[in-house]
Amino acid sequence: MKKDLKIAVLIDGDNIPSKYITEMMEEIAKYGSPTIKRIYGDWTKPHLSKWKNILLENAITPIQQYGYTTGKNATDSAMIIDAMDILYSEKVDGFCLVSSDSDFTKLATRLREAGMQVFGIGEKKTPNPFIVACDKFIYLEILKSNTEDPKEGETKSPQKNLYNITPKVIKMLQNSVNDVADDDGWSFLGDVGSIILKKQPNFDSRNFGFEKLTPLFKSLDQFEMEQRDQSNGRFKLIYVRNK
Repeated sequence: MKKDLKIAVLIDGDNIPSKYITEMMEEIAKYGSPTIKRIYGDWTKPHLSKWKNILLENAITPIQQYGYTTGKNATDSAMIIDAMDILYSEKVDGFCLVSSDSDFTKLATRLREAGMQVFGIGEKKTPNPFIVACDKFIYLEILKSNTEDPKEGETKSPQKNLYNITPKVIKMLQNSVNDVADDDGWSFLGDVGSIILKKQPNFDSRNFGFEKLTPLFKSLDQFEMEQRDQSNGRFKLIYVRNK
């Protein structure tokens, strides 16, 4: 993924807890520059009070949206309308939709159809249709658990897995290796990672307690790894093969 993407960050304030803000903005910065940052909600409601204190320090613009009709989510509508306006302004290369709400599934699909890179960020409860509509989906719980400091008197233990590495996951990894393998069965790990995300946008090595894809593969007996020098000798390339 390009590091110089101009990203519009649109946050569903009614749906996302404010405690994730620091980790969330640090994660977004890995994929590009958040040139537009907006959060939507009815700021007259007390449940958004925690957001108010951290918007200025993160340069996030609050967008007021009154809930005119009971049972209708006006915040979702405002986000969708703004997203389309931003799309047609041609000021960004991608979008980060921060919500755990499946109502944004169609929006993510439409933005990708227009050639936008779409990142989704939400909690584990996010419905699968929204997840698979994004190019990449990141769980907020992973970001928080990676930055939490141990309590006094405790040592920091390895991250508790959010998911087990099940036979189904291993089979998906094996198939992905095969999909991009050369005649000898070796696959460049970067290509493997790309095709995994196309199949499963919410796949993240941090789900299993590993910061990167390389140590995850190294932990599994079903694969063998190989390092190769680049032609310029500056970096080593990681290759993987099914045993």
